[in-house]
Amino acid sequence: MPYAPGGAVDLTGRFLAERLQALLGQNMLIDNRGGAGGNLGADVVAKAENDGYTLLLGSASILCANKFLYRHSMPLDPMRDLAPITRVTTGTVLLIVNSSRPWKSFAELIAAAKKDPGKLTMGSSGTGTASHLAIESLKRAAGVDITHVPYRGGGPAFQDLYAGNIDMMFDVIPAAMPNVREGKFRPLAVGSAERVTYVPELRDVPGMKELLPDSGIDIQSWYAINAPARTPDSRIAILHRAITEVVRSDAFRQRMEPIGFTPVADDSPAAYGAYMAEQEKVWQRLVEISGATLD
Repeated sequence: MPYAPGGAVDLTGRFLAERLQALLGQNMLIDNRGGAGGNLGADVVAKAENDGYTLLLGSASILCANKFLYRHSMPLDPMRDLAPITRVTTGTVLLIVNSSRPWKSFAELIAAAKKDPGKLTMGSSGTGTASHLAIESLKRAAGVDITHVPYRGGGPAFQDLYAGNIDMMFDVIPAAMPNVREGKFRPLAVGSAERVTYVPELRDVPGMKELLPDSGIDIQSWYAINAPARTPDSRIAILHRAITEVVRSDAFRQRMEPIGFTPVADDSPAAYGAYMAEQEKVWQRLVEISGATLD
């Protein structure tokens, strides 16, 4: 688990592990190895024994974006050093403002940004993260100048947004929704092309296809299971069957959708591998648009 304990992805992993123990007849240990944008945990898995007993719950940013952000210090190549098994969830990012701010819609926010170029500030959970790349894509598509303020994680950014020290931010839905439900933050847009209909509170929040129809913006922050490269196909097949059984269950869906994740399971490891290869091109473009670098 290349993240600290307690976050939405960590909770996803623990739920998966709990269900997989029964299916596989194996004890499963969650080993949290956060740091370096997820590269530390991913590298632990890449260098582990390729026996099927060490797995990574990684994100799109770790698996597809980091090699373009950490151009000189990336310790692994996910396409080469990790074997695909399946995706488990997908989601998007949410554009939120402090509820005390006057902007009631995306159009009002963009109008304010155009009126005073560079004055409005937008936080992110860190340079090169999905929240930062979404910001840069929006700025380019909408033709606005908004000042990016990176933080060391979403928590500090949320605190400053609530305190009024920044004007807005993008972040993953599971992290943002508690504050939205408490009325602290107002959602103005989702980063996906389409609306997020599986979260009741967001059904009226427009997607990028409505707001910026020619932009092609469709931020999908997906999460997946990978093993070390050269793990035997027989073991990959066992893991794929067990993981997809959990992910396609009603219990998993009922746990994931309220926090803003949609369960997704690939029909085969090869299908997920092909998806990952295509996504690498998408995230490379996002990184190039942002101009971000982390070394």
